[in-house]
Amino acid sequence: MFAKLARTAFLIAAIGVAGCNDSSMKDFAPHANKPLPDKILASMKAKGMTRTSPVMARIFKEEGKLEIWKAKTNGRYDLVASYDICKWSGKLGPKFTEGDRQAPEGFYTVRPAQMNPRSSYHLAFNIGYPNAYDRANGRTGSHLMVHGACSSSGCYSMTDAQIEQIYAFGRDAFQGGQTEFQIQAFPFRMTAANMARYRKDPNYEFWKMLKVGYDNFEITKVPPKVDVCEKRYVFNQVAADGATFDPTGACPATTQPDSLKSAFNAYQSTYEAAFNGAIKASVPAPKPTIAGIKEASIVSEWSKKRARGERVPIEPPSLNADGSLTATARMGRIDSPAGRKMAALEAEKAAKQKAEEQRLAAIEAAKAEKQAAKAEKEAAKVQSLAEEEAVRAAAEAPVATATIVPSEAAPAIETQAASADESTTTKLKKKLLGMFGG
Repeated sequence: MFAKLARTAFLIAAIGVAGCNDSSMKDFAPHANKPLPDKILASMKAKGMTRTSPVMARIFKEEGKLEIWKAKTNGRYDLVASYDICKWSGKLGPKFTEGDRQAPEGFYTVRPAQMNPRSSYHLAFNIGYPNAYDRANGRTGSHLMVHGACSSSGCYSMTDAQIEQIYAFGRDAFQGGQTEFQIQAFPFRMTAANMARYRKDPNYEFWKMLKVGYDNFEITKVPPKVDVCEKRYVFNQVAADGATFDPTGACPATTQPDSLKSAFNAYQSTYEAAFNGAIKASVPAPKPTIAGIKEASIVSEWSKKRARGERVPIEPPSLNADGSLTATARMGRIDSPAGRKMAALEAEKAAKQKAEEQRLAAIEAAKAEKQAAKAEKEAAKVQSLAEEEAVRAAAEAPVATATIVPSEAAPAIETQAASADESTTTKLKKKLLGMFGG
């Protein structure tokens, strides 16, 4: 039954085969021509595959895996290699807009022209974002790749050794006549347990739609035929004669082989039972996911500032469930010509501001020193005039007649005289200080 089902689904998938023209293959760089390891070739032969048989890839973000599947002689695909993704950026969830740093999720197509043997990331191929679904839903972005160098700002990045093998799978399939291969990118393996974990996520409806394509492949082991209508994916549907799929228009009347319908319904029954059981089970907490276009726009603005060389938080901000933002306290800027230019401008501005602050501080210090000197000069002048007045007053005072008094009275007389002199001096000082504003 499944062999027949696989052949039927294979016809639905309608993978085109035709010879690649010279221009699509002659530009491969030397390291893009490395053959697959003998161990992989032997495994392929044992599974009934040829080196140049059709290929497809599956990506799982949460598990961090990129899988390569190849067609066997019966038309069904089997897993031939699995790689740990070195790095992917963003969170679980689709890409919404240019600069949101999200690695795409969905069904994409790679053709020979999208292969880049001279990539600055060792080797690369463009996954084909935005596809018809993305464009119909107003999603933007460009140059989303699978590449080497283990560095990502929205791509799926592998090590150089990994990308050489992954690239070779695509290259060999094109040489064998495959005109395009499919990449299926998912947030996680779409099992009942994982779907139950994320059932309350804002991206859940999108993921349920992707799961239909995921299930079709799990059932048939053939890449599903993918179309878009009413701004949504549809899988393995055949439009009525003369009808076409309009990504933004109404879906046409379609048909599907009865065997595929029956297999899919049986698969769904088993899935529903497992899903209901998983809701009650204890599972790991969900991983962070993007909160739709609002968070994507916030991250995009962060990316623009960073590209201009402005100082921004080292990591992109995150939008919390309550609408608040979380951003790292550590600031930085991208190391680029724009970043270095902005840093130089800010350093020049800071130096000018510091010089101005120092100039103003010197002026204030000079003013304070001048005022202190003036006050000291005025005080000295007052003291001098007070002393002169005291001398003059003493000279003009009448001579007192000497009177003999008992010796025990002498201290009192001296004290009274001293007090009189002090009182006179004090009064003169106060008078003079009043005259000079002291």
